[in-house]
Amino acid sequence: MGTIIGWLIVGAIAGGVASLIVPGRTPGGAIGAIIVGIIGGILGGFLMSLVAGRGPVSFIGSLIVAIIGAVIVLYALRAAQSRTAR
Repeated sequence: MGTIIGWLIVGAIAGGVASLIVPGRTPGGAIGAIIVGIIGGILGGFLMSLVAGRGPVSFIGSLIVAIIGAVIVLYALRAAQSRTAR
């Protein structure tokens, strides 16, 4: 899934799932969820390559790694937002 369209599809799905997993509102709405999913996919792929020596090779593997990365990014965004709100 090395194409930009593939990344957008995986990012959209991962961002949507991460928005359902992490409680609260996603900053930026649907577009924000897609962006979080894409960033999460990059982060998850990087972490996977550090742990396993290579990234996921299938669509499902890419999706799972992107969801995990998106959840991490979403928690970080919400933690940053709660600090600025104080």
